[in-house]
Amino acid sequence: MACLGSSLALAGKLLGERKMARKTSVAEALLQVTADSSRVEHGRYLFNTRGCADCHGAQGAGKTVVSDGAMLVVAPNISPGEHSVTRRYRAADWVRTVRHGVKPDGTPLMIMPSDDYNRLSDDDMAALLAYLGTLPPVPGRAAVLQLPLPLKALYGVGLIKDAAERIDHSLPPSRPVVAAVSVAHGAYVANVCMGCHGPQLAGGKIPGAPPGWPASARLAPGKGSVMLRYVSADQFVQTMRSGKRPDGSPISKVMPFESLSQMNDTDLQALFVYLKSLPPPADG
Repeated sequence: MACLGSSLALAGKLLGERKMARKTSVAEALLQVTADSSRVEHGRYLFNTRGCADCHGAQGAGKTVVSDGAMLVVAPNISPGEHSVTRRYRAADWVRTVRHGVKPDGTPLMIMPSDDYNRLSDDDMAALLAYLGTLPPVPGRAAVLQLPLPLKALYGVGLIKDAAERIDHSLPPSRPVVAAVSVAHGAYVANVCMGCHGPQLAGGKIPGAPPGWPASARLAPGKGSVMLRYVSADQFVQTMRSGKRPDGSPISKVMPFESLSQMNDTDLQALFVYLKSLPPPADG
């Protein structure tokens, strides 16, 4: 039985490696990037609040994202400095990587949560690229991806999917939404939550996460929804700023509070309004 289990795990590993080498075709994106000061500043805001700095560091030099037993993930340098993976990127390469989870050579990016960014509007994507174009060259980290054998096997047999598999690459970018405390803007901001909390925001085990990581919380209505804790936008905003629940208990550090805490009041209040507006599940 042990021999059979080892053989199945090895077969899954080989399937996973073959899957990592597959090519995905993505239509060339035509994006006009203008590096005026207001657009660069908005791009800086997006970089710092949408999780880019959490993985790649404040200067884009890369950092260790996961170091958990047999699993080690180091996000690469995305500045033009040493070990940069993006030094020769054109705008279309950035769009393919960020929105679609696909490298310029067509192979999938692993771990990169591109499904969080797939719905970025052209305006926000262009602003982010305008800011990335201003990053100075800094010595950085080379990418490291060490996955435990069981994880590779689950990936190989399709029980864990990379972002390029989950994304509908035929969808056009989101239309611009006015930044306001509104359900529409809150829905747009909530896209950044879906990589961990799921497309329906129902929570659960984070796909591909280390075994020691807790399940993500349910944000959608229904049994166990954490939004029942928050009766006001002020409470919700305070939690995003502090990393603590209304009762003072700390939330897992897996939550990216380094970036969430830098969101402005409009984004956070709109997110609260949107989450509170979701209908209860059909089964009650």
